[in-house]
Amino acid sequence: MRDVIGASAAWLARAIRDKKVSSVEVVKAHLEHIHTVNPRLNAVVFATAESALKEARTADRHNKRASALGPLHGVPFTAKDIFNTAGLPTTAGMRMLRSKIPDHDATVVARMRRAGAILIGKTNCPPGGVAEETWSPVHGGTRNPYDINRTPGVSSSGEAAIIAAGGSPIGLGSDSGGSIRLPAHYCGVAALKPTAGLIPVTGGYGLAGGVSDPRSQVGPMARYVSDLALALRVLAGPDGIDSGVVPVPFPKRTPPLEGLKVAWYTDDGMSKPTAAVAATVKAAAKALAGAGCTVTEERAPSLAEAYQVTMGYLGRKHMNHDRLMRRWDTYRSAVLQFMSRFDLILSPVAPDIAPLSKARVVGDHQFSYTIPYSLSGNPCVVVRAGTSPENMPIGVQVVARNWNDLVALRAARAIERALGGWRPASVVR
Repeated sequence: MRDVIGASAAWLARAIRDKKVSSVEVVKAHLEHIHTVNPRLNAVVFATAESALKEARTADRHNKRASALGPLHGVPFTAKDIFNTAGLPTTAGMRMLRSKIPDHDATVVARMRRAGAILIGKTNCPPGGVAEETWSPVHGGTRNPYDINRTPGVSSSGEAAIIAAGGSPIGLGSDSGGSIRLPAHYCGVAALKPTAGLIPVTGGYGLAGGVSDPRSQVGPMARYVSDLALALRVLAGPDGIDSGVVPVPFPKRTPPLEGLKVAWYTDDGMSKPTAAVAATVKAAAKALAGAGCTVTEERAPSLAEAYQVTMGYLGRKHMNHDRLMRRWDTYRSAVLQFMSRFDLILSPVAPDIAPLSKARVVGDHQFSYTIPYSLSGNPCVVVRAGTSPENMPIGVQVVARNWNDLVALRAARAIERALGGWRPASVVR
């Protein structure tokens, strides 16, 4: 059943529903594929073969014409190992949590299950789910499926690596300053950091929810942008626990790209991009122009200020709390004013391709392109749009106005169609 490996989650759901393939066949194929590629990647730290196959058999039994099936019925998924999973360890990469087995699911895991999806594994993350590279004292390090000598990114990179390698069609990550977006860029997959307050973080280790850390969000990761849109409708909405989630309904229709105004830039003024990264952003801007957008080369405001506020928030730069909050609010207002003139912003995700493992990134500025939109709360979609001379993926970041996640997804889909999107990783060729 290798033909299902690399297929989209939406295609798998249709094929299962139409009985062109069984859930058992799909789940088994992905478990076998993980068994093949994971020894080189170390991306999946807990597999759920026995329970997943049992759930797949149940899914096939319930696949009757009269049945009301969820949008992901019988489709496998994975989740970063910070999310509570009933009956399965949740270590968050920490020794002290090795024996922790939750008795309930995180909200997003529960919602995926209610949509019919079947958990097939938990993916590696650094201790507490926070670090510049995925290495933990419990599970070791994860490698990039396009070059095992390179990092797959920051804390959601176990998820990005196994999705890129074909072991999972769709998964769950988290992002405070770039932890979904950087791995998506480094591993050539698609990912969404949603509008702050759209998806509950309940049951995610280290994710406080509410107003205490509006930077940290949970979002879907996949190979195809269309799967992000599918997952977003499954995951969004209040859960009665995370006080920061707002009951904002999805619009009945997403506006067409024709006539939308796009600001794009290749250099944030802090971390100069490589020629290949800059060329990829320019190609993506051209693709949006071809889709009917009006594109203007103009850099978003106060990017260096966003970086300084974040350093203060993290305690790396001394800053009075009240002054920090005022500077944060001022920055958010600057972004709102800028986006009153533009519907979308297009930029690099990072200045370069995936670094070599354990290579020191000077100045911490691999996050300088993503941090600003964590502070402003805007939805950001990452999609592969190019390839470096080293044959590594290059993604771009598409930012929309708050609560306009579907607009960002539509724009990213246009880029994906024009420039190719995900391509199979070398580790599985």
